[in-house]
Amino acid sequence: MKNIDKESIEKAYQLFDSGDIEKIETGTTNGLQEIHKYLFDGLYDFAGKVRNHNISKGGFRFATALYLKEALLVVEQMPECTFEEIIEKYVEMNIAHPFMEGNGRTMRIWLDMLLKKRIKKVVNWQFIDKQLYLQAMERSPINTLELRTLLFAHLTEEINNREIIFKGIEQSYYYEGYKKED
Repeated sequence: MKNIDKESIEKAYQLFDSGDIEKIETGTTNGLQEIHKYLFDGLYDFAGKVRNHNISKGGFRFATALYLKEALLVVEQMPECTFEEIIEKYVEMNIAHPFMEGNGRTMRIWLDMLLKKRIKKVVNWQFIDKQLYLQAMERSPINTLELRTLLFAHLTEEINNREIIFKGIEQSYYYEGYKKED
C-alpha cells in the first residue's frame, strides 16, 4: 500500500473512532468536501477542494470543470428520502466527481451517512464483490437498477457496528486497488 493510502485509511478509521463523522453535514457538497479534507489533508494539496480541471477514467469524462459547481448545486438539491432517491443522488455525485483523486472512497462514506440518516441503514460493503460493484457503477449513469439491486441486498440496520464500518472502509480502499497490510 502506498504511503498516502496507508495514512488516508488511518484517517478514515479516526473519522469514525473520534466521532468527527457526526459533525459532518449529510447529503451536501460541503459535507462531501469535509470528508475528503479529513481523509486527504496533508496528503494532497487539493484535499477538500472542488477540482478545476477536467478528468476522465476508462474513457468516461466526468462533469466538465467549467460547470462543476453548478452541477454540484443540482446534485445537492436532489431528493434523498428513499433508498432509490439516495442511490440516484450518489450516482449523480459520482458523475460529477468533484475531486482530482479520492472520489470513490469519499463518496462511499458520504453515501453511508445519507443512508444512515434517512433510512437508518448502511451498506455492508464487505460482502459486495469488487467487480460487480465497479461494473454496476460503470453502467449507473444509464440505469441505476443494477447498482440499487446490488447495494440493497447488502443493507444492514447495524449502523453503529464498528466492525461493519471498518470492514467497509477496507473494502472501499480495495475497490480502488489498495490492500491493507497486516
